[in-house]
Amino acid sequence: MRVLEKISTLLGVGGDRSAPPPKYAGITDGLILTEGEAWAWWTCETSNSDLMSEAERDAEQARAETALTQVLAGLDVHLRVLWSPYSADDYRDEAAEMYAAGAWEEWAEHRAERLDQIALPIRHVLLGVKLGARRTPEGRRVTAAAGVSASGVPARELATWHAAARRLGRRLEVSPWRCSMATVETLAWMITREQHRGVPAPVAGRSLVTGATLAALTAGRALPYPDHLRLLDASGEVAAWVAVLTMPTWPERMATPGPGEWLRTLAEVSYLPPDDEHQEHEVEAAPLVVPVSPEASVRLRVLPKRAAIARTDETAKLVREQQRSAATHSIGDAGRLITDAGEVTAQLRADLEREELTLVEDHPRLVVTSTAGLEDLRARVDAVTAHYGDLGITVQVGTDEQRSLWLESWAGDRVRVPDLGHVRDTTAVAGAWWWGGARVGADTGPVIGYLTGSTPGVVRLPPVADGRDATTVAYIGRSGRGKTTAQMIMALEAAHHGSWVLALDFKGDLGGLTTAAQRYGLPSRLVQMTRAHAGAADLIPLLAEAGRDAARAEVPAQLSLVTPAHLRAAGAEVALQAAVNAVIGSSPTPATWQVVQHLRDASDPVARATGEALFELSQTPHGSLFMGRPQPGAGPALTTQPGVWTVQLPGLSLPGVGEERERWTSVQALSVAVMHSVLAYGVTTAGRPDLRTLHKMIMVPEVHVLTGTAQGRHFLDYIARVGRALGVRFALDTQDPTGILMLPGVVEQLAVVVGFQLTSPPQQDALAELLGLPPGPATRERIRSLAIGHGDAIRYGHSIIRDSRFGSAAVQWDVPTAELLDVLDTAPRAADEATAEAAPDGVPV
Repeated sequence: MRVLEKISTLLGVGGDRSAPPPKYAGITDGLILTEGEAWAWWTCETSNSDLMSEAERDAEQARAETALTQVLAGLDVHLRVLWSPYSADDYRDEAAEMYAAGAWEEWAEHRAERLDQIALPIRHVLLGVKLGARRTPEGRRVTAAAGVSASGVPARELATWHAAARRLGRRLEVSPWRCSMATVETLAWMITREQHRGVPAPVAGRSLVTGATLAALTAGRALPYPDHLRLLDASGEVAAWVAVLTMPTWPERMATPGPGEWLRTLAEVSYLPPDDEHQEHEVEAAPLVVPVSPEASVRLRVLPKRAAIARTDETAKLVREQQRSAATHSIGDAGRLITDAGEVTAQLRADLEREELTLVEDHPRLVVTSTAGLEDLRARVDAVTAHYGDLGITVQVGTDEQRSLWLESWAGDRVRVPDLGHVRDTTAVAGAWWWGGARVGADTGPVIGYLTGSTPGVVRLPPVADGRDATTVAYIGRSGRGKTTAQMIMALEAAHHGSWVLALDFKGDLGGLTTAAQRYGLPSRLVQMTRAHAGAADLIPLLAEAGRDAARAEVPAQLSLVTPAHLRAAGAEVALQAAVNAVIGSSPTPATWQVVQHLRDASDPVARATGEALFELSQTPHGSLFMGRPQPGAGPALTTQPGVWTVQLPGLSLPGVGEERERWTSVQALSVAVMHSVLAYGVTTAGRPDLRTLHKMIMVPEVHVLTGTAQGRHFLDYIARVGRALGVRFALDTQDPTGILMLPGVVEQLAVVVGFQLTSPPQQDALAELLGLPPGPATRERIRSLAIGHGDAIRYGHSIIRDSRFGSAAVQWDVPTAELLDVLDTAPRAADEATAEAAPDGVPV
């Protein structure tokens, strides 16, 4: 009988090939039980290998080799790389948890429609390990009285497998793959999708799936053909065409980074669908190319060190026999091939004894699927074959083996076609980098864009502070590359969350933010530096809710900034304090213009002269904003109500760093005083005890405007340091990363860094430091080319993001609708139009 089995295997009709599909007995978190075996399953976390330095990559790959040798040695392993479309419906379901203000349903729907439009594939990497054989006596009666769960799987047996999985899982958690136990929903989906049915797996609310529910997961039909399979739906129609590819030959040597990362590069395989081959010649082909998304099924067994050495000794013995045979029959010439094999085997044995290295038997398969038709499937297969052919790897359809190879990819099955396997060392297996690629952002929160690295996926960033980490976000890059638009998108996300958003617009191009906020029903106001908004930045009413003592300290200091030097020398500061105290103590609705009038009416000549000087300055656009008399009936321009409050301050003329106060011009003094108003309001509002539970965001574009003054530097440092405690998300926008590096308090509190294109090497190096990227020419070129698209086109919104976990990846920011993109356009003409539309009085900047 054994002889017949060996012959049948040799002929390709062996017992494993003809074995029936696995019969599933139960699925629970982290476990798949068949009638004969128990398998533990984990999901592997993606590593940011795209932007790693060479040293970091080498270190992580070495750790992966060690994990293979020490954790998985002697175990049967099944590695799956699968793809699924990002579910816009899931995003719709999450919307109520993310948003609470304005027309948030419409905002979320626009996001979801955009996700449907771009249809990003999401990669899932699952690692399965066979824990052992199940020993259930035949005919055993399962009863609740015997301590068996109602599902039909013995509770004691289930607990035993769970304990074994947890022991192994603790070691896999600290591996480079950062494994976490796969949920029952994920495992049910993995099994169900083998039939490629569109219905979700019926496991909602279940912790253990057995019986009829489990049978429903595999209730499908497949028709095998020599070079593909046809999967049928419930009505008998073809739902998908599937081809399983084998990888029979590999190059002798493969480098990483490079061809050796054959599992990571699955996402890079793309093709031109057959229907698009007949497009007009003037249509650019690049946008029509779509990903193939081939999936991988790799069964492997890591040999223990002793077994690997024994296997090497057997090979060396065979080589010696061939050498002796050649010496006898070939006049002493053993042949170069045999000689090389002997040298390689000897070196391998020495490495096995000396290093953390062992051998792996692996059986790699690629599964290509099409739901469009057989022609489309074959185009996809050709693209996969060509892609790996360029890497020196032979990939071909498993002709006449499709059924066996397809079943071999099932979770809980076995190696059915052993003659299409390979033996290689753990370095080659770890070099496949199945866990490598791109990953950045948070696990929850709004989708703000998508990855553009070697693995596709969405990027999520929470718009508000969570109170557990640093809260400062820096948007860095040259003008016109998308950093301000990205900042405004996050402001709108925060406002829809129910946050209070204060946007300081030093350049005058954020008018579209107010327009967009009003478009989505969010409370908002645009305050401009014009006489029409006289008193909008008056500190006395702005700080009223914080207590009048705050105004008693801040207002005299502000007015002193614009008081002429000769009056300050004559004692004007005492008069200022007295006037502020008098007005605040006597008026039911005190304001700074009343302080100015009180000084003008004073009998003291210094106080009166000071009042006259301040009155004249209050007639200027700068001065009217913080000490002008509001128009009759005008309400407060800025409030602590959740919404978007934009203060436009273009044309500020701030003194240079270290410039003496006595040398300031009147315009410079007024500019500093205006900025003092806004910053004091922001700091006081952020620190108010009664607003601690209110989520807050403060946007500061053009940070270099602030770093030139002592007040500005203090404001940046203070908000960055106390932002977490106060629940403030602090968003900075700058073209100068070197200036950020000079503020250690800000750098230490950076939660997220968003880097756009820069062209100056010193600035590129500073941005690389903030992003945590390796310094050098390669990183400089990566930053320089961020905005370079096809041909001469500029790629707007393309950036590198460093998240709170210090991972970095390339990201394309995405605006949900073309309408919103037009509104948020910061080009000069668009900014003027948006400002005029948003201004309550119709007065543009």
